[in-house]
Amino acid sequence: MIKYLITLFFLGVWVFGVQAQEETPKDNEIDSLQTDLKEECIVVVDTLVKQKKAINPLAPSKAAFYSAVFPGLGQIYNKRYWKVPIVYGAIGAAIYGYTFNDKQYTRVRTAFKRRQAGFLDDEFYDLNGDGSGPDLGVDDLQNEQERYQRDRDLLLLVSVALYALNIVDANVDAHLKQFNVDDDLSFDMQPYMDLDPVANSPHYGMSMIIKF
Repeated sequence: MIKYLITLFFLGVWVFGVQAQEETPKDNEIDSLQTDLKEECIVVVDTLVKQKKAINPLAPSKAAFYSAVFPGLGQIYNKRYWKVPIVYGAIGAAIYGYTFNDKQYTRVRTAFKRRQAGFLDDEFYDLNGDGSGPDLGVDDLQNEQERYQRDRDLLLLVSVALYALNIVDANVDAHLKQFNVDDDLSFDMQPYMDLDPVANSPHYGMSMIIKF
């Protein structure tokens, strides 16, 4: 009888120990099971959560500031290197056109003033060098002066607009870089396995992932 009770006692202790192990699995056992599941290409729930890329709220301001200090520098900051030749080419062409028209305007205006003052020694009086001048009259000089002035002022506005556009582009591009616009942008269905910590057994299912 005593042996029977002792046997029942140890049997009960063993059964209780087994139940306790099932109810409170160890953390290292759970981690081990999750590791095995990952190695078998079975997705666990917590592995579906991707860490979002950190957003730097100062990046757009920095990019705009750099492009304001030196055109194209904001594009370099955004790593949009292919835009730098476009920025330099557009602004450079506008500045070159402005400089050219300003020089021509100054030349023609100087000749126009001397012609009005009664002098006939300006560079436009005898362009052909045959002494049959004037090759350009006073009215022609005035028209050329107005044309170069108009083109010069227009190219000045274009240069300023391109400079401002360079700043806006750097700022907007820095904003857009902080959005998730990769190929995975959408929703996806994936199988998963969740570990029940009480029963120490996996649960199978499908998970829907929506990415923003």
